[in-house]
Amino acid sequence: MRGVLFDGKRIEVVDDLEVRDPGAGEVLVAISAAGLCHSDLSVVDGTIPFPVPVVLGHEGAGVVEAVGAGVTQVAPGDHVALSTLANCGACADCDRGRPTMCRQAIGRPGRPFTRGGRPVFQFACNSAFVERTVVKAVQAVRIPKDIPMPSAALIGCGVLTGVGAVLNRARVDRGDTVVVIGTGGVGLNVLQGARIAGALRIVAVDANPAKEAVARRFGATHFLTSTDGVRDVLPTGADHVFECVGRVELVRQAVDLLDRHGQAVLLGVPAATAEASFVVASMFLDKSILGCRYGSSRPQRDISLYAELYREGRLLLDELVTQTYPVEDFEKAVGDAQAGRVARGVLTF
Repeated sequence: MRGVLFDGKRIEVVDDLEVRDPGAGEVLVAISAAGLCHSDLSVVDGTIPFPVPVVLGHEGAGVVEAVGAGVTQVAPGDHVALSTLANCGACADCDRGRPTMCRQAIGRPGRPFTRGGRPVFQFACNSAFVERTVVKAVQAVRIPKDIPMPSAALIGCGVLTGVGAVLNRARVDRGDTVVVIGTGGVGLNVLQGARIAGALRIVAVDANPAKEAVARRFGATHFLTSTDGVRDVLPTGADHVFECVGRVELVRQAVDLLDRHGQAVLLGVPAATAEASFVVASMFLDKSILGCRYGSSRPQRDISLYAELYREGRLLLDELVTQTYPVEDFEKAVGDAQAGRVARGVLTF
């Protein structure tokens, strides 16, 4: 079985992986498409510490091949989008509707794969860069079969994170003002989340001027190549500023751009030991700095919602898929992503 493996030193596409059968409450999914997210590359460069060897990928869609005992919500033949959230469904946080805070879903990597008889880790409870993967049933959300798989794949991370951060965490309201720093895969979804929420002015900031057209397509009303001009558009500051890059100096700029009662939402992933600073006195006007895990999402509800918004033409997915690559062209996909030539590259199997 083919898959993308990182052994701690290099990434390679291998063809001798094996995956176990699904157990109770689990699903075996044949992956059709998987988005290449910077979080996958952050494992390779050490920004996200993770045990190795590991099969990468976490943003996928495919077809259910088999289900384990007790699984009733999906069946073989169903098309599904995968989430990374293997929450237990029974703890206090799950019961409160906060599955992203489930402690059973954080920091417990499984090893459903083997290579040469040796176990291989699964990234983000998912590992979508492989022909077949085993996930918890709660992670496989049935989607309409008329949604193209490359588009459906992107719901499971970029859309859940970006749109979810707007609707679930920040709760952007009609008429609010929004600044989005960084217009990669997550940033574009923040932009369209703000558009869906009814924000009045949506300012996209990205150092690459070539991204203006796509940023405006997703919802930006203004585009700047630095935060220096934000006050010209929003003289008193913004109600919401989303940092989607993961650089501490941009975190500081996000805080400094807030209006009274504004909130900065941190979505970019800096190094695990990175620290950011801000002027404490500036926070006493009811300003907030919010962390956000996975868009504060409830995947079973949100994936179905976003799929329907896509079918109605209100949520853009096809436009996110800049290019598809057969899995054998993984290195080219990585090069294009690192050079900023694609919003989201998608691997196909």
